[in-house]
Amino acid sequence: MKEPIITFTDFSFQYFEQSEPTLHHIDLTIRRGEKILIAGPSGSGKSTLGNCINGLIPFAHKGKITGSLNVDGIETKKSSLFELSMKVGTVLQDSDGQFIGLSVGEDIAFALENDLVPQKEMKERVKRISAIVGMSDQIGQNPHNLSGGQKQRVSLAGVMVDDVDILLFDEPLANLDPKTGKVAIELIDDIAKEDKTVIIIEHRLEDVLHRPVDRIILMNDGKIVADGTPDEVLASGILRDYGIREPLYLTAARYAGSEITADLHPASLETFDVSGIRHDLQKWYDDHYNRVPQPQKKEMLKIEDISFSYSGVKPTLNHISAVIHEGEMVSIVGKNGAGKTTLSSVICGFIKPDDGKITMYGEDLSPYSISERAEYVGIVMQNPNQMISKTMIYDEVALGLTIRNLPEEEVRQKVYDVLKICGLYEFRSWPISALSFGQKKRVTIASILVLNPKVLILDEPTAGQDYHHYSEIMEFLKKLNENGQTIILITHDMHLMLEYTERAIVISDAEKLADQKAFEVLCDPVLTEKANLKETSLFELAQKAGIEDPLGFVECFIHYDREVRAHEN
Repeated sequence: MKEPIITFTDFSFQYFEQSEPTLHHIDLTIRRGEKILIAGPSGSGKSTLGNCINGLIPFAHKGKITGSLNVDGIETKKSSLFELSMKVGTVLQDSDGQFIGLSVGEDIAFALENDLVPQKEMKERVKRISAIVGMSDQIGQNPHNLSGGQKQRVSLAGVMVDDVDILLFDEPLANLDPKTGKVAIELIDDIAKEDKTVIIIEHRLEDVLHRPVDRIILMNDGKIVADGTPDEVLASGILRDYGIREPLYLTAARYAGSEITADLHPASLETFDVSGIRHDLQKWYDDHYNRVPQPQKKEMLKIEDISFSYSGVKPTLNHISAVIHEGEMVSIVGKNGAGKTTLSSVICGFIKPDDGKITMYGEDLSPYSISERAEYVGIVMQNPNQMISKTMIYDEVALGLTIRNLPEEEVRQKVYDVLKICGLYEFRSWPISALSFGQKKRVTIASILVLNPKVLILDEPTAGQDYHHYSEIMEFLKKLNENGQTIILITHDMHLMLEYTERAIVISDAEKLADQKAFEVLCDPVLTEKANLKETSLFELAQKAGIEDPLGFVECFIHYDREVRAHEN
């Protein structure tokens, strides 16, 4: 057994601005070369734990420490941020907050410049690392102008280029499409094999477990509530109890009444032994499969032959056409940089298309100003920091209503109702600066939801959210949808796409590849490969279990799961 490299001993931490500690009496040992996944609901303290390891606490975020934290022989509270940065490399959840250079190449090279690496060697290392993360073609781009997934790749490269022993990844998959996320996890796994200690803080458990980890540490209310092998933790069923979504193939097995034990190796579908539960899965499918007809809905928003290019040379959107129906919830999916967010900007009027038009009930929206379109279309952007303009949570959510001159009491009631739905009511008097990235995301969603626009566009609405808050937000959106609200979701979350949208529009490299039922998209290996998506593990489970109609099995699961969640809510 290798020696400890990180040791928490009766460690507690309390931010100066908080009345209660965020971490309570943590006792935790991480050994050299281990690969650890830290999970937990939003506000559980997992990011705070990570910030203690990399030195942001207490040197950037001030507070009171009791107990001891030793990182590779250094007592952190007696150290410095610089000294700890020589031991720990960090990829932050918010990529924008990590960029230093004016170009991708400069940003990747920043650590090497500080270490006085010779320019020839520096250029070679930057070239090699940028190729590994697929950013060679953007080496001269401003990192702030990249898509969310591209930004995450640059951040990953900036850590990989420096040779530190401990690597900390805070929500590394938050802005990545499924295939890019898969590549990122493979890259992190390759790094771990170089005798690096790797710590991953992430909600997307199934995606992280695409490659093995040594332990899963589950946190809640600033305490460690579970610490075991992935097989042990997944078999226990404890994840859902603490707001973490377990892999869909496990949920399907539980619906079928199968007993999940650690010796079935449920940590990944590749290792999962389904031989003993085949009968359960087949019987469940036979008992519950029922094709549900979809009602015809009135055409509402029409996207007609839209083309657009930022450079005037390479198209970002190339003759895109689609129809959004009244009262529909539809997802737009595809690889990072495919044009999904650009399309939403065209719909909102932020960008004028080079060709084509957008109509609402047959009326051309091109003469409408952005503010006039806001009466019809509301958008929640991917990065909450690009939307927030007020200091306090209540004021931010109330802003749109206040501008519309609604009575104060009506504003207060609407704001409180939305804050409760978004899990923010208890923080209504807090400053936004005290919130986590995921909580800020919920503030921006609340600020648009409160306006109740005819068409609501959400760009990655659940990024960084635990399963509890994910479900809370999506169930609220579902209720809005059931009451006639038309919703467009731009997402990399294949679970969200399957669970909540009947139809998916697939965009890749500026082109529309498909417009069909959501579950059909994720059961098409050719389409998922082209669009950087990932086949659902439900489809793979059905194939592995020998079910004749795996597509029908996935459809059956979706409708059954919706009924279960509707009953729970």
